[in-house]
Amino acid sequence: MTIREHKGSLAGKTLCYVGDGNNVANSLIWGCIKLGMNVRMACPAGYEPDAAAMAWAKENGDFACSPDVLAMACKADVLYTDVWASMGQEDEQAAREAIFAGYQINQTVVNAAADDCIVMHDLPAKKGQEITEDVFETHANVIFDQAENRLHAQKAILVELLK
Repeated sequence: MTIREHKGSLAGKTLCYVGDGNNVANSLIWGCIKLGMNVRMACPAGYEPDAAAMAWAKENGDFACSPDVLAMACKADVLYTDVWASMGQEDEQAAREAIFAGYQINQTVVNAAADDCIVMHDLPAKKGQEITEDVFETHANVIFDQAENRLHAQKAILVELLK
């Protein structure tokens, strides 16, 4: 919803996700490929998205996954990240900080993307880890639009479930 608001048509746009191949990454694979987007994932070895999701994406769309952040971000229309340690992984925080140190959306990554790229984050953000404070603040309008849109989408799902 947020990508469509800021970029228009989704078909042919490229989304680059940087970080842990978690539930967010897996959902982006399914949703973006189904909507005709190209998907790039930059994840450290051993932290890639679900193998079945990646196989499906390769069969059904334009998909790549690599540990090379700049190669995956090259000319991307959308840069997307999430925290390195999700809820329930707090005991892994220190180890994950070392593993994910190079998997940050910073100005170098933004510079590799398309000139008019947007930056998205699921929130809450840990500025200085998965995203630098300057990039977060520069793209805060899109990030907060995303948070608002998520609220409305969740309300719509609840309405459907309660019918």
